[in-house]
Amino acid sequence: MIYENVVYLASPERRREAFEELRRTVGTSPEAILGARRSVLEKVAARGIIASRVASRIQECARIAIEEYGGDLAAATSGPARDAVRALRKFPGIGEPGAEKILLFSGRPIGLAPESNGLRVLVRLGLVREGPSYAGTYAAGRNAGSTLPPKALVLQEAHLLLQLHGQTLCRKKAPDCDRCPLAPDCAHALGLADAEPPRVGSRRR
Repeated sequence: MIYENVVYLASPERRREAFEELRRTVGTSPEAILGARRSVLEKVAARGIIASRVASRIQECARIAIEEYGGDLAAATSGPARDAVRALRKFPGIGEPGAEKILLFSGRPIGLAPESNGLRVLVRLGLVREGPSYAGTYAAGRNAGSTLPPKALVLQEAHLLLQLHGQTLCRKKAPDCDRCPLAPDCAHALGLADAEPPRVGSRRR
């Protein structure tokens, strides 16, 4: 939860740096974060933007963890997936996609939980049809990994590969289709984006 909120609009590398600095200088327990000086939290959050607001979010996460869950989020998220998602959505900045991603990377294979870059890749490949709302498209993307083994490490790897592909080649603007190894099977590259999406796991020729 803290990792998701530690910076705003920062690269994965800067997010990791911020989290490691927080762990080193403050700690990541709710009690340590609530007791930290704001200046220290703002310094950590300065790897992104609006550091002051982010510092407030970090402390709000700690407050909710203590007041709502006695400081033990593991217990609050160990039950049914629906209840775990509901518990995580009480925290600032965490919607359904973020909650499901947190559960996935906490070792619960609840689904693919693609973030925006990965979801864009799935849509362009033709594996997911883009709906009128992000929530609808995300719901389809969540199910796109249903043919993968229901193991956390497998789904984590798929999530990260889709994210990386969307950040590097399948960018929102100016996707580099000429260099993309998936282009021969990609609905977007073939100009078939409006065609019926294939079944997950099938290959378009």
